[in-house]
Formats: sequence, C-alpha cells, structure tokens
Amino acid sequence: MSGLPGLYNYWIAVFLMMAGFYVVISQGNLVKKLVGLSLFQTSVFIFYISMGKVADGHAPILAEGVTVYSNPLPHVLILTAIVVGVATTAVGLALVVRINEAYGSVEEDEIQARDNAADKATGRSGGSGESPRT
Repeated sequence: MSGLPGLYNYWIAVFLMMAGFYVVISQGNLVKKLVGLSLFQTSVFIFYISMGKVADGHAPILAEGVTVYSNPLPHVLILTAIVVGVATTAVGLALVVRINEAYGSVEEDEIQARDNAADKATGRSGGSGESPRT
C-alpha cells in the first residue's frame, strides 16, 4: 500500500483516459466527442511525461556530483504532440462547423436521419457521401 502515492500520476492518467473514452462512446454530439478525444489525449500526455521522469534525476547538464540524469526526449516529444493535438482539434472543430452548416445539427442521430431521408428521396442506397443540402 505504500507505493500508491508514487503512482498518483498514473491513476490520474487512467481516470482521464477512461473519462475521455466514456465521453467519446456515450455522447452523440460531435463537439462533445472532440472534448472527449482531447481528454483522452491529455491523459496520454500525462502518462508519457510520468514515465519519462527518473527518480532523483537532474537536467542533462554536466555538473559536478550529478550522476543521475533525466532524459529530456519524452518532454520534447510531448511538446510536439501538444501542437499536433491542438491543430487536429482545430481541424475537427472546423469539420463540425461545416457539418452543422450542411445538416443543421451536430447530433449524430439527426445527421444520420437527414442523410437517410435524403437517400430515400433521391433513390440512392446510402453511403454516397453527399449532403442533403447543397
């Protein structure tokens, strides 16, 4: 039981990961799904940074008396991943705005219903990829 406080970051990462996954699979709103994906992504960042920390490790700068160094590579990779994640979220939100313009809703059920109604009206069998409003 004495090791639990040392695993605090991992428990937070697991909780955020499961919360984000739950939001993605339980919500029909596309914006809420993007928020869930961002939560999931944040949990991966926390997990990866937690694994990259060496106990009693110092910055990799040569100094007298320092023998244990932490590797800065995981932190640098996470900085890059944060930038990519923000850009991906922005693209996702732009797609949601475009879907809202085309279908008038960001709810999955309403979008699917309108798409099916448009397919029946035009005699298509579905999956055409075209929006009902042009």
